Amino acid sequence: MMAGVPETVGIGSVPVQRLLARNAGPMTGPGTNTYVIGSRRLAVLDPGPRDALHLQAILDLAGGRPVDWIFVTHTHGDHSPGTAPLQAQTGAQVIGLPPPPGSGQDPSFQATRLFHDAERIDCGEFSMRLIHTPGHVSNHLCFLLEQDGLLFTGDHILDGMTPVIAPPDGCMRLYLQALEGLKALPLRALAPAHGQLMHQPLQVIETLLRHRARRESKLLAALAQQSRPLSLQALADQVYDDIAPALLPLACRTLLAHLLKLEAEGRARQSNGLWTGGHDGI
Repeated sequence: MMAGVPETVGIGSVPVQRLLARNAGPMTGPGTNTYVIGSRRLAVLDPGPRDALHLQAILDLAGGRPVDWIFVTHTHGDHSPGTAPLQAQTGAQVIGLPPPPGSGQDPSFQATRLFHDAERIDCGEFSMRLIHTPGHVSNHLCFLLEQDGLLFTGDHILDGMTPVIAPPDGCMRLYLQALEGLKALPLRALAPAHGQLMHQPLQVIETLLRHRARRESKLLAALAQQSRPLSLQALADQVYDDIAPALLPLACRTLLAHLLKLEAEGRARQSNGLWTGGHDGI
């Protein structure tokens, strides 16, 4: 993938093209994928960061065709700030959920109206179903292109990496529940916000669930072996002993999400920022 160069990625009857934003980095991988969907009346999914060159690349790809819908998976800075300038240029309807209060997420984002889980948006030659998938953030949505079984996953499912689940807005319990829920959908492929299409969706989802279960098992083992309460950092050093040290600050956020899940289940306890096993002794 090259930033700003359209790439055809559709898997069925509905044309889908991908534009890579110019925001590669440790948190974004190769950059944010913007998807342009349709042939006559277009939808743009995740316009990306506020970047004049990326906006122009989207408009060039549209080639004068109307952009009638803008779908936004969530309001992190690499996904939604491009929405406002694109909407100003096109008059498109904006579909997404508002940023959580006090989250510091994109303050410029404004949806056309309030949208709901499982709502279906008729775009003429295709339809998109909204699927609320909290976990990475509370306002995260995936979008199912119903005609082709292509699920646009935002940051809920990524190619080659796992999303950060950062409390208080991120929630491990809800993330795992949302992953399980996706297994019931008629999926043929996954189109993530970062990376390449994935053509074995159920296998990808099961792999993610197993990965999170393994992390939780390592965490429970670390708590069970303790001789004293442990800090989040001390637990991360044990549970994430297989990653580069530079990634540990991000891992600590997701580890906290695991701990809060276990605390709610009675399997971990905290006091003054230190953690021990739960009431059942593990």
